[in-house]
Amino acid sequence: MMGVVTEDPTREQDPDRPSGDGQQPRQRLPLLLTIAVTLFTLDLITKVVVVQQIQPGERIPLIGDFVQLVLVRNPGAAFSMATGMTWLLTLIAAAVVIGVLRIGRTLRSPLWAIGLGGVLGGAFGNLMDRLFRAPGPMQGHVVDFFSVGSFPVFNVADSSIVCGAILLVVLTVFGFEPDGTRYNRNTPSENATASDAPPATPRPGPADHPGSGTGESPTPDRGEPTRDPEPEASAGTPAARTGEGTAA
Repeated sequence: MMGVVTEDPTREQDPDRPSGDGQQPRQRLPLLLTIAVTLFTLDLITKVVVVQQIQPGERIPLIGDFVQLVLVRNPGAAFSMATGMTWLLTLIAAAVVIGVLRIGRTLRSPLWAIGLGGVLGGAFGNLMDRLFRAPGPMQGHVVDFFSVGSFPVFNVADSSIVCGAILLVVLTVFGFEPDGTRYNRNTPSENATASDAPPATPRPGPADHPGSGTGESPTPDRGEPTRDPEPEASAGTPAARTGEGTAA
């Protein structure tokens, strides 16, 4: 007999994902690239303006002394970390760009496209600094300019990477996957609880208690022979008449 194929109950489709007609959901690579290009352009423009308008050591207050613009050339990673590993950070940034582009080819979730677009745009922005700014290729210093309190100085690319990464972590925690589906973490445990429950004990019925309230005789043991009861002779039968003649 032909079986019935059912969908995995632990996965829920994305609202934008068509179902039941065999169509594939839309690819989200265009959305990813749009976000990445927008953030990269914003990062590039702000860096050009800061380099042209702000002198090294100069501080321009935006919100008092808490938020300021200051020109810093950073040889390290985001937020001035790993300052002595510029060449390694350049290779890592290039690997991140390639990896995100590969994932984006099969991406179906718009939220994942937004998160990966932020990571891609920020990584590409800082990668361009390391490739083309002084002191030389693979050793270039990244331009940072946002100073917020005692927080390390950062730029638009750094913010894009951090915000995109946070969004990806949140999506992963809540079960949203790159292919547009959502993993329901409660269903498997509920199924396991139902399967682990002991089977219900059937209540005894009349058949389990012979002769109780049914008027039926108890079933004899299998080892004892049984005989069908002989029918009683009525007054009108030949056997009854024969018995009467004998008695006479």
